[in-house]
Amino acid sequence: MNRWSSALPDDALVQRIGDRFGAGLQESSDFRGDLSVVLEPGALVEVARYLKSEEGFDYLLYATAVDWPAREPRFTVVWEVRSLANKTRIRIKTTAGMPDPHVPSLTSVWPAADWHERETWDLFGITFDGHPDLRRILMPQSWEGFPLRKDYVSFGEPVIFSDQKLEGLEPDAIRG
Repeated sequence: MNRWSSALPDDALVQRIGDRFGAGLQESSDFRGDLSVVLEPGALVEVARYLKSEEGFDYLLYATAVDWPAREPRFTVVWEVRSLANKTRIRIKTTAGMPDPHVPSLTSVWPAADWHERETWDLFGITFDGHPDLRRILMPQSWEGFPLRKDYVSFGEPVIFSDQKLEGLEPDAIRG
């Protein structure tokens, strides 16, 4: 049995994605009605096109990322899309590793992803391949580094987050 089918055996949307894209669907979860799927980066654009054209997910709400310094791949990139007609939503996730994190852009599917992906690049340093205008949107052009990375040193002092302490990381180990 595949990981996706054992995670949510009753969810018809996840079943359709898994049947159509196979190994492109790595896992899924449903927490209190919030459905998420984790996709292989290579399947991301194709699954997004399917969700928009055949499942009616016509509205991109946001794109962002989560930094997990102790994990590899380090970043989880997240897009939330909604079907206004069906009153449903799904979070699409994929991963990007260091030292040069890259994921495909979804601007070709949902043009509204443009500024969201620019913001994510600006603050996390994740490159969105195929993005039409990937440049700083919040930080000055001369800014060095990516301020939402957990290893970003602000004012000369590293910050250790509780999950990093639990995993035994010291400041020098997470500086990047």
